[in-house]
Amino acid sequence: MSDSFLMSHQFPYKISTLLFLKNQDGKFLLLKRTRPPNQQKWSPIGGKLDMETGESPFECATRECLEETGHEITSKDLHLFSIVSEKQFEGTGHWLMFLFDCRKPITELPPPMDEGEFAFFSRQEIDELVIPDTDHTIIWPFYDEHRRNFVVMRADCDPGKKLEIVVEETFGAST
Repeated sequence: MSDSFLMSHQFPYKISTLLFLKNQDGKFLLLKRTRPPNQQKWSPIGGKLDMETGESPFECATRECLEETGHEITSKDLHLFSIVSEKQFEGTGHWLMFLFDCRKPITELPPPMDEGEFAFFSRQEIDELVIPDTDHTIIWPFYDEHRRNFVVMRADCDPGKKLEIVVEETFGAST
């Protein structure tokens, strides 16, 4: 293969966290994003790991929670339930995501910020929202099935192909 072919098909790799926060009523806190990725779509909060400081996924999730919502949590409040590798997400890059369920309820709706506005939704309402396609087919179904356990999966999200999801390993019984 030529170097120009390889260069045109290489994408940056990003490592991030997604945090599933609920209020006392069991409704999920979602952010309607004002910028890419997932612009104008509802998604759980999260962000990229600070690789320069060697930040762990747990540290990233607690930092992002405080920065985005003002809700202070610790790593003991988190349950890592999935690692997801998405190839060619939106045709712009590869993502390695650590998905956390937060055991500590958030008590109030955070104010809007530069990344978007917040709202609480029941799990059923989320299925009717404008959310990323991969959240409909991967993130929320795997949350429903594995939130109390653990699953590792990969997804080929190349926009030119049919979405391919491979479960590489699971731990614990399905819920």
